[in-house]
Amino acid sequence: MNAFKVAAASTVLLLQLTQAFAEGDEDELALAYGDKSFVTIATGTRVPVGRAPAVATVITAEDIKAMGATDLDEVMETVPGVHVARSTQGNMPIYVIRGVHRDTNPQVLMLVNGVPVTTAFQGNRGNVWGGLPLENVARIEVIRGPGSALYGADAFTGVIDITTKTAADITGTQFGFRAGSFATRDAWMLHGGELGPIEVAGYLRVGQTDGDRRTITADAQTGWDRMMGTHASLAPGSIDNRRDNVDGSLDLSYGEWRLRFGYKKRDDVGAGSGVAQALDPAGRNFSERVTSDLTYQTSALGRNWDVMLQASFMRYKEFSDLTLFPPGANLGGGAFADGMIGNPYKWEQHGRLHAAALYEGFERQRLRFGIGAQKEDIYRIRETKNFYPNFSPIGTGSISDITDVSATAAFLTPHSRTVRYAFVQDEWSFSKDWTLTAGLRRDGYSDVGGTTNPRLALAWEAAYNVTAKLLYGTAFRAPSFVELYNINNPVQIGNPNLKPEKMRTVEAAVSWQPVPKLQLGVDVFHYDMRDTLRIGPAYVWQNAGEQTGKGLELEATWDAASSLRLSGNYSRQTSIDVATGKDAGLAPHDHLYFRTDWRFGTGWALSGQLNAVGKRLRAPGDTRDPLRGYSTVDLTLHTDNPRGGRWSFTASVRNLFGVDAREPSPYGLPFVSLPNDFPLPGRSLYLQGEYRL
Repeated sequence: MNAFKVAAASTVLLLQLTQAFAEGDEDELALAYGDKSFVTIATGTRVPVGRAPAVATVITAEDIKAMGATDLDEVMETVPGVHVARSTQGNMPIYVIRGVHRDTNPQVLMLVNGVPVTTAFQGNRGNVWGGLPLENVARIEVIRGPGSALYGADAFTGVIDITTKTAADITGTQFGFRAGSFATRDAWMLHGGELGPIEVAGYLRVGQTDGDRRTITADAQTGWDRMMGTHASLAPGSIDNRRDNVDGSLDLSYGEWRLRFGYKKRDDVGAGSGVAQALDPAGRNFSERVTSDLTYQTSALGRNWDVMLQASFMRYKEFSDLTLFPPGANLGGGAFADGMIGNPYKWEQHGRLHAAALYEGFERQRLRFGIGAQKEDIYRIRETKNFYPNFSPIGTGSISDITDVSATAAFLTPHSRTVRYAFVQDEWSFSKDWTLTAGLRRDGYSDVGGTTNPRLALAWEAAYNVTAKLLYGTAFRAPSFVELYNINNPVQIGNPNLKPEKMRTVEAAVSWQPVPKLQLGVDVFHYDMRDTLRIGPAYVWQNAGEQTGKGLELEATWDAASSLRLSGNYSRQTSIDVATGKDAGLAPHDHLYFRTDWRFGTGWALSGQLNAVGKRLRAPGDTRDPLRGYSTVDLTLHTDNPRGGRWSFTASVRNLFGVDAREPSPYGLPFVSLPNDFPLPGRSLYLQGEYRL
């Protein structure tokens, strides 16, 4: 039975279950899921989702609670057109938006309170990401499609903006704990209140998990063993997803000023299936991210003007102590007595200045202007290893042969870049039911030159309950420092002559509310990517790729009763690699998500969700059979303040039926390193309690 037959059967089961429960419910309870009708990420100002010049999704804290999500990955899998795959880099999530899949996932821009968290090394969120917990998240906004006209680089296939909780969201002190499968345990504290004239919100969370331990049956070393006649592979063996977590934030608000600090540390992070796709049970990774931003926003500087000034800073460091291949491995240059050991360390810092102004002095127009500058700096590199750049061992390849090559043969030397930008946006309601949004942004890079990105969006309120819009936009992604400057790596060499990747997208969307309790939406899209970065001859990065794609996304929400809500979405996409004329592979063509939320009794709620992922074709050149799809079901039961108390409790089971779900592994030569793909966790359970003072 394929994934979508299982999905259909599971959907019917969930519907029957909730309908049966609802029929016996005598309480009329309103479903409150927060303010989902407005979005900020699309324009930088608050606008209705239907008229926003982008295809946007809003997830509230109430949604997060209902779905039982504990990490951002679980939320992103519920967004239309988005699928969460897995990377060879420590099992890091890949947010595949509309079929664009790349192992390091640099094409998606993530913001926290409007500030990018992008690192310069890979152009992503860091290779030791370690998840993003949700206890302090008030709201998540996602746009699919280009966002460079407003946000610049990396807003390529989509933008994710995470808004953290303020004093108004918390009100008082809260404590929480969670324990579950894989020896997972978490504890946190939230506080919101006032300190004289200052509003204060604080958050601290600590946690630890051993991670799921699914089995890898064959790995890269298995392939080398076949070629070299060795017997070094640790496969079959367990994937290693352990980690220790510390997260914290402080939010201070005084009048028109807001100061935020953030802290995120990941320690003793396992290597997943191995950074070199060879099992590494002893590998250990560490990352630490410290952020701060100061914002001043006022409407008192002039009539019809709203002005925002912001300065932000991020310091990020990432350390890895890895055994790339196990003891006895031989890659053609001799055997390694204690394994091929590499320990890359790097330190980054990012400073940003941003200013924006909104003018509403015209009767039917809102003009927004902005300028800014930023500096990205990898200011320190350290590397020790027991192998030469051609992968032959130093000495016998033992632990005692580990050598500090930071000054002689490091993987990268310190580099920095500066970026300056300016943008303008005009929202013009030229008729009662028509709004035209036009925007243009220019970015200038000190190392890869400049790029200009426009967008146009026409929204028509065809009736009181129907809105249609037509969208056009371009986007770019600047090459990362790895792609520009990587050295001393025979399978990946930087190219300082690279230029940014580019994308052009056309979209059309309709939202319809045929009756007050039913909301429907559909959008179609077509995109063209060019100058995409790929490794070419001699293993040097080049602007050599081109990809096109098209698809549709459907979504619906129905308040079937005062205590029962049904919601879901379906996405279909096709992406083509232009050079080969074949499917780009790795991303599902079909993706179905369905959720039912039932409130019963006093303060009790039961939610069930189905996630059905279609089969994934292989990348061009990969002769393996397509990876079959899978369907998983999650159930979450929670209660708020039972019998008027201060406690609330949650119990959730993920992948209820223990489905063997897998994500595709990459294709490579001279063999496929992980022929049986990345296994996802089986059935898991957690119990959670929260107490409010």
